Amino acid sequence: MLHQPPTSPSDTPPQIWLIGGTTESLELSKLIVQQSLACIVSVTTDVAQAPYPCSPLLQICIRQFNSATLHHFLVNQNITAILDASHPHAAEISQLAMKAARTFQLPYLRFERPWVTEPSPQVQEIENLQALLTPEYLLKQRVLLTIGAKTLLHIQPWQDRSTLFARILPSEMAFQAATAAGFTSERLIALRPPISLELEIALWQQWRIERVVTKASGQPGGEGIKRQAAEALGIPLLVIKRPQIVYPQQTSDLGDAIAFCQQALQQHS
Repeated sequence: MLHQPPTSPSDTPPQIWLIGGTTESLELSKLIVQQSLACIVSVTTDVAQAPYPCSPLLQICIRQFNSATLHHFLVNQNITAILDASHPHAAEISQLAMKAARTFQLPYLRFERPWVTEPSPQVQEIENLQALLTPEYLLKQRVLLTIGAKTLLHIQPWQDRSTLFARILPSEMAFQAATAAGFTSERLIALRPPISLELEIALWQQWRIERVVTKASGQPGGEGIKRQAAEALGIPLLVIKRPQIVYPQQTSDLGDAIAFCQQALQQHS
C-alpha cells in the first residue's frame, strides 16, 4: 500500500524510485528532499517508513514487489530513474529492479555501502548461508545469529543440535519469523542498530556465546562493531559474504547519487 494515496500517471510528475530500508536510503531521501526532487521510497514494513522526512515531494510505498506489481508501480508512479539503496543482501529486489530498468529503459544506479576490510584473526568469511549449515560451524555450539529474521527458518533443523540465539529487529513480523524457526523468547533479543561495542560485548557474555554469525553488511549494519567484539572476546565471527551481483553502475558517494537523480529528472522536465 502507499503511505500517500496514489494518483493517476497523468497527474504524477516524473519521480525517482529510491529502494529504501537502509540508513543510506534515509540519508539519500533527506538530500533528495533538500534538492526539491520528486521521489518515492519503497520499504517493506510499516516500521521502516517512520524515519523518513515528511515532505510533499516524498512518498513512502510499503510493498514487497514481484515482476507484475513492479511494472504497474513504475508506470503508475511515473518513475524516471531507479536509485537502489537496498541492503547488500537484498539481492532479490536489486535483480528485479535491474530487470525492470532494462525493460522500461530507465537509468539505474546502485548505491553500494563500502565493505569492512580490516583484517582480523577472529573473522572467517563464508560463501553463503548454505555453507554455514555444517557441523564444523554449528554442532554443539552456543551460536548468536544476526542474519535477519527471515533467514532464521533455514537454521531451524539445527535447533536440537546446537544452542541457538538470535538478534532481530523490534517488529511483530520479525518476532513471528523467529518463533516459526523455533526460537523461544529467552533466546531472542530485539534491537535496532546501531548497537554500541559495549552492549555487543555484554550481550555475547550474558549468553556465553561461542561464535557469532553475521552478514557482510558494512559499517551501517554493525559489522565493524561485531569484528571489534569478536577480537576483544576471542570469539569466532562467521561473516556470510555479500551476493555476487553485477550492477550496470554503482557508487558509494552521496554526491554522485544526487547528481544522478538531478540529471534523470532534468531530462524529463
